Amino acid sequence: MRAAFIETLGPPESIQYGELPLPAPGPTDVLVNVTATTVNPVDTLLRAGIFRTPVAFPLVISRDLVGTVAAAGPGAPGFAVGDRVWSNSLGHGGRQGAAAERAVVAADRLYHLPAGVDPAEAVSMVHPAATAYLGLFTHGRVMAGETVLVAGAAGNVGSALVMLAAEAGARVIATAAVQDLDHCRSLGAAEAFDYRHPKLAALLRDTCPRGVDAYLDTSGQNDLATAVELLAPRGRIVLLAVKQADPVLPARRLYMKDCSVVGFVISHATSNELAEAAVTINRLLANGRLRPRTLERLPLSAAAEAHRRMELGELHGRRLVLLPDA
Repeated sequence: MRAAFIETLGPPESIQYGELPLPAPGPTDVLVNVTATTVNPVDTLLRAGIFRTPVAFPLVISRDLVGTVAAAGPGAPGFAVGDRVWSNSLGHGGRQGAAAERAVVAADRLYHLPAGVDPAEAVSMVHPAATAYLGLFTHGRVMAGETVLVAGAAGNVGSALVMLAAEAGARVIATAAVQDLDHCRSLGAAEAFDYRHPKLAALLRDTCPRGVDAYLDTSGQNDLATAVELLAPRGRIVLLAVKQADPVLPARRLYMKDCSVVGFVISHATSNELAEAAVTINRLLANGRLRPRTLERLPLSAAAEAHRRMELGELHGRRLVLLPDA
């Protein structure tokens, strides 16, 4: 089969496109004919060796797929040949990836795709949406009526955070580039502010005089001093992206407000947590609410180019989908 793979950790140029043996599913696995896969920032970190995880070379890259069932093992009930399915947790933790004509997926990490959903649109959203769901509800414990601040709200994960939090009945405050503020409001943000505004912290305090219950920053800047100041009593900061430098945590102020900080890496999510997120993802895919802002389709052979463009910061919210049959 044709696949995009690496034989060593390294730059985008380390990605090869060529023939690999067909994968062999186990008794609790499902063999999937891959219709579409995509590229996420974490895929580039794994390929470069920045995100450490068990890998076996040659390693097929990418974690997300939409496809159809080719065969299901006896220990994979509920899946039949021809079923449309998706997964968002391949290519790490010792699992081979999705960027191939066929992929093996453990049954507990595979979900049915709702009827009528476009495969390319679906595969572009399942990773950002799962990240947002787990960040908000599993780790952030967000409930209806609470106030959620999303920094970097116009990106892929940020947009999903805004939409999911608003749909759950939270009041969402978004910060983003000025040209993206209307987009944030269209997703359900009650207020949206330019993150470059010189008096942003004061604007946020005035908008949320009782504080914010959950603070999520998708940019990885994590200004914890400002975040702690903005928190309501018992507020939560969820770290789901971190730059190289370690931010300073005002621990005394955090402690006195009964607040907390929790780190969250979706690659460490359990199969049960991912399955819980999949229920909401499927509902939103089916009703058309979960869709990419901009989508670009490329052949699977362009995987190295896709990684290069992502690392150069050329995408600006555009989702790249790789098609094995293109």
